[in-house]
Amino acid sequence: MASSSPPPPPPKPQAPRSRTTIFSLGDDLLLEIFLRLPSLPSLVRAALACRAFAAAVRSSPAFRRHFVALRPPPLLGLFFDYDGTEMPSFRPVRRSSDPDLAAASRSADVFLSRVPGHDDASPGWQIAECRAGCLLLLNWSTDQIAVYNPLSRALDLFPTPPDEISNGCRGKCLYTDSFLLSSDEGPGSFRVVTVCHGKSRLRAAVFSSCTREWQILPWSKRAPGQPSGKKYWLRHGRQVDGKLYWSHTKQAYKVVLDTTTLQFSFIDLPEHLMGKGHLYMVGGARDDKPCIVSAADFTLSVWFRGADADGVEKWTLDSVIPLEEEVLQATKGSLDDHGDLKVLAILDGIVYLSTFETFVDDSAPCWYLFYCLETRKLERIFHKKNDGHAHPYVMAWPTFLVGNNGSP
Repeated sequence: MASSSPPPPPPKPQAPRSRTTIFSLGDDLLLEIFLRLPSLPSLVRAALACRAFAAAVRSSPAFRRHFVALRPPPLLGLFFDYDGTEMPSFRPVRRSSDPDLAAASRSADVFLSRVPGHDDASPGWQIAECRAGCLLLLNWSTDQIAVYNPLSRALDLFPTPPDEISNGCRGKCLYTDSFLLSSDEGPGSFRVVTVCHGKSRLRAAVFSSCTREWQILPWSKRAPGQPSGKKYWLRHGRQVDGKLYWSHTKQAYKVVLDTTTLQFSFIDLPEHLMGKGHLYMVGGARDDKPCIVSAADFTLSVWFRGADADGVEKWTLDSVIPLEEEVLQATKGSLDDHGDLKVLAILDGIVYLSTFETFVDDSAPCWYLFYCLETRKLERIFHKKNDGHAHPYVMAWPTFLVGNNGSP
């Protein structure tokens, strides 16, 4: 009788397959995924999901530069500063197609509730500049300056420049402007430059958040062609790529303060813009190249400053851009409804504009728009009564997503 064969051995149990999740990805793959997010608010929400995601973004300055190049920080809205004693107000950008943008606006303290007010009826704060996601606020009633980030709610309070800044000034010394400058000392550090002028000279004082002290600089040389006795001879200044620019009210030149060397200088201005400072604005293109944009008859004229064939720095007219049709399409109205266009600011190649309705009706709302110098596209922001000085509030790269070395 044939013997039966032994039964086969039982199969060995298979090791369970390891599951691959997004947490298993290395930083390189993770950052490649993050590069495909639609906006900076979307990246911030992703980075807040877990510490590993935030650490990956912080670890790579190259990724941060690449992301900003692809997805420039968005406009969250406009702050409006009043000539009276009211607290500045905020109007957000509303886009139903971008819920992350709306979430960023909702999370910001746009009511400036952490900024102290000595009187609710008259808090006394006015916006000097809106820069890098922060507001530079002045309060001459309490002799205070505040730097406030509505998104992070970081507040820094310090006194206005000492009275010594006016020493050596003949007659009354007038404060021209104050500016907020980033600092290389690390995330969250800054400098504030306040400039005053006498009848023919200027002087700057610089506050450092690291030293907590004001440095008062020497008086500049006499401005060219500026006779003593003219008190109001400079218009409101603008900051472009680490330099501060002011236009003379009547003559064809600009005053420039280099914030690196802290030296004043004087440069030319296109002749036909002389005395027309209310019609043009100086700002920066995407590459931080200084530019001037003027508006007249629904047409923008754009000048860039650079060296000519002989190596001489000068302003050159780059383009003349008619915007009648674009304004009509954006506002869905007629040109008879608008007085003209007014340039509000030029930031990172974006020209912020409003329709100027004063010629038509003082109480009529105006349209707020922006025009991209690179894409040559005009887009509307919102429709609002022009009841204050407008300051575009652009979301900055959050400090919690910057490495310890502060690299951009």
